[in-house]
Amino acid sequence: MDSIECAKRKIREVIAGSRVPEDPRHADNTLEWLLKFAPKTDPAMQIAALAHDIDRAVEARKVRRSDFDDYDVFKAAHAKNGAKILREILDDCQVPKPIGDEACRLVTLHEVGGDPHSDLLKDADSISYFDVNMPLYFQREGWDETKRRCVWGYQRLSSRGKEIVKGITYENQTLTRLLNEAIGRTG
Repeated sequence: MDSIECAKRKIREVIAGSRVPEDPRHADNTLEWLLKFAPKTDPAMQIAALAHDIDRAVEARKVRRSDFDDYDVFKAAHAKNGAKILREILDDCQVPKPIGDEACRLVTLHEVGGDPHSDLLKDADSISYFDVNMPLYFQREGWDETKRRCVWGYQRLSSRGKEIVKGITYENQTLTRLLNEAIGRTG
């Protein structure tokens, strides 16, 4: 097995152990969205798409939201910690240093973007939240917290990402209503 496939396999194994039930599907769905936007994307981007939320799957080391007053500061700490966890996997799989460095850089920036690659990852992650995470998030967190999270996630999307999210509907009409409210649509 080559180093890139080794890393992808190990990332998926770690994420499969997450206590957040949607995490494995979210990792793969983020990669799917990334590949829709950039079908020939490089291995570093693919690894980062799978691993961007790996922090949540390592219970003993994860950054806890309850330790932060500011949501954006929490998200930055989560991303930085995820990159540290990823680095260990990449080193263990002997991923070439330039690919590993870029994958870790992207995971560190996946919440805020800042350049074309990290912006693309941020969009794929955000769209995936609406695509697969939101229903389970709503079950755990309820209307108010889910709406807050939706507003936050929608605001960070590019124009293209916002158009995609506007087209998402759910079988559960309550979720569709919540999404429409969060993005400022009525009717």
